[in-house]
Amino acid sequence: MVFMTIASSAINCRKSKPDKIIFFGDSITELGVKPNGYVTLVRNDLAKQFPRRKITVIGAGVSGNKVSDLEKRLTDDVLSKNPDIVIIYIGINDVWHWILPGHVGTKPEDFEAGLHGIIAELKAANADIILCTPSVVGEKKAGENPLDSKLDQYAQISRNIAEKESISLIDLRKEFRKYLSENNPENVDKGILTYDGVHLNNRGNRFLADIIRTELLKMLY
Repeated sequence: MVFMTIASSAINCRKSKPDKIIFFGDSITELGVKPNGYVTLVRNDLAKQFPRRKITVIGAGVSGNKVSDLEKRLTDDVLSKNPDIVIIYIGINDVWHWILPGHVGTKPEDFEAGLHGIIAELKAANADIILCTPSVVGEKKAGENPLDSKLDQYAQISRNIAEKESISLIDLRKEFRKYLSENNPENVDKGILTYDGVHLNNRGNRFLADIIRTELLKMLY
């Protein structure tokens, strides 16, 4: 059973039966459209749940994206498609790029401002929003991965934004850490939910799909 952490269930619905869902994010979402990816799994699950209803599920993930990149392609990749629900899953690269050679991470204040800007535009388009906190960079015990404290900081920014904006939050940081604390007895840095400490393996994709589907069903019924 997957346990959810929701900051707010306030929903500003445009239609009683939303039918277009867009997943907006980085390489985790880009890979999510593969046959065993979490976006595909959610699409298949919803098709089984609502066999007589047309629900369009779109993956709009681009490898290496940070919040600033989402701002730049929001109009072309999301708003132009007139979405009913947008799931924003971003933050890994904003943090990870602080330690990747040749890259620069996102300052906390820029991360916050960027998310607020994206949410404002989605609200203006009458789209419902689900904001996800960044998950993990490394699967060892809490505090033993190099970027844990920074990921915790950015996850808290997302939590605060969801509360201020009165939008739904899926706290993937907490969900992943809880699962790993219970299912990583050898304290390995990858191979439980990810194949490299960041990108999801089959188990991770199923885990994520189940979490997101649970929240989506609250909006779709």
